[in-house]
Amino acid sequence: MIPRFARAPYEVVARRRPVDVVSPTSVLLDLDAPGPASWRPTPHPAPYAAVEAEPTPGGPVSVLLGSGGVRLRGELDDASGAAWLVVDVGSGPQTFRSRRSAAIAADDPVQAIALSLTGTHACVLTRGRTGWTARAKADLSRLGADTRDETWLAGLHSGHTGAVTRLRAGGFGQLGLRDIRAVTRADGSAYRPDGPTGPVLLSATSAGPGFFDTAHTSVWRLDPRTLELGHAADLFFRRPDRPGAYGDHATHLVRDDDRWLVATSTWGDFDRRRARARVDVTLAESSTDLLTGRHLLDTRPLALPATQSVGVWDPHLVRTAEGWIVGYVSARKFFDFHPEVATGASLEALTVHAALGDRRSSEGTTVLIEDGRAWVLASDGRDNRRRHRERYPVLSLDLDEVTTLPAPYPSNIPWPTLVDLGPDGWLHVAFDGSRHGGRVVGYGSHGQVVLARAAR
Repeated sequence: MIPRFARAPYEVVARRRPVDVVSPTSVLLDLDAPGPASWRPTPHPAPYAAVEAEPTPGGPVSVLLGSGGVRLRGELDDASGAAWLVVDVGSGPQTFRSRRSAAIAADDPVQAIALSLTGTHACVLTRGRTGWTARAKADLSRLGADTRDETWLAGLHSGHTGAVTRLRAGGFGQLGLRDIRAVTRADGSAYRPDGPTGPVLLSATSAGPGFFDTAHTSVWRLDPRTLELGHAADLFFRRPDRPGAYGDHATHLVRDDDRWLVATSTWGDFDRRRARARVDVTLAESSTDLLTGRHLLDTRPLALPATQSVGVWDPHLVRTAEGWIVGYVSARKFFDFHPEVATGASLEALTVHAALGDRRSSEGTTVLIEDGRAWVLASDGRDNRRRHRERYPVLSLDLDEVTTLPAPYPSNIPWPTLVDLGPDGWLHVAFDGSRHGGRVVGYGSHGQVVLARAAR
């Protein structure tokens, strides 16, 4: 039996890539003609902050972030045609300048300069005709700064020096979106509080200027008619085993009666070079409105059973009459990973139901309920064996393959996120591996959102 959602071909109908250094939904400071200098309080719940300025031609401009003894400065010098980063953690200023990316083309004048803090990373960017380009970056943790400390974050200030026409500061937005999931009810159906014609709600990983530890979780509204994306909220997390605020991501947001369940992966400080490095899944509960604003959530471990595993991630939760079904990814090593499914009467009593052990580069495990039957979808990346490359397998709950979702497969490892739009058919929300921000950013700024439809 082939499920209905896998019978008709999907065709790409839109591509979207919202890019914002200062997120328009979390602006804390917006000043026109702010004068020659400013320094204003801009407290943040987590280390995801940015300040940007629109300079007047002809003179040097600095954008500033700081708290306590830590001062960050992004420098723009029209005379030299370059931008760079200066960091002072209390022992004197250190300059970070990219030999290849500091220079700005003379025929592409700077429209704005920005300074971002994402996790432990500070980055200077400039905006020209083609968008934002990173000019310099530094890992502040290697310089001794603890940017995840909540007291330090509460004391953050933003400002500038030089001649600028506008100054904005607030939460960091995104250079791209990946790890996209539909926000669901506990029974697996899409959570659409405004009704069947209202927005589709999605959670995503907002990509920063780098990889794992520069990204964070965000919430988006997708108009099913225009297919326009609007930023709604940002979610950050406290860990149960250490202090600080983290930008963990690869998240599933679930509406369970009058509360939210937020299952997320601890990518926020992942470093495979660290001894015994691993990724786990945490669970937060909240009765707060998580569809607007910025939230720092307390978490507890969500123990996902997996044997010989160095990490689990990509959680997806569905509750049936028999109990919970949880899809996730388990890694034998970094990076050799495959889908698994666990079941149990409660989220505290899960056991492995099935594992797709013949895969080595498959993730985005997603449980989909159709007519009371549970199906499992995954994404087979290009590093699998040839017969399992660049496709979306449709599997039974026992992870026996039934068919392949007939949907376009972009680059990277896009997740198989499906939303039932009723008479308008099925909507597939994926992403690709395209980057934004230039060489300094490197891998991790993906991707572009790829939307496809299938008729009923």
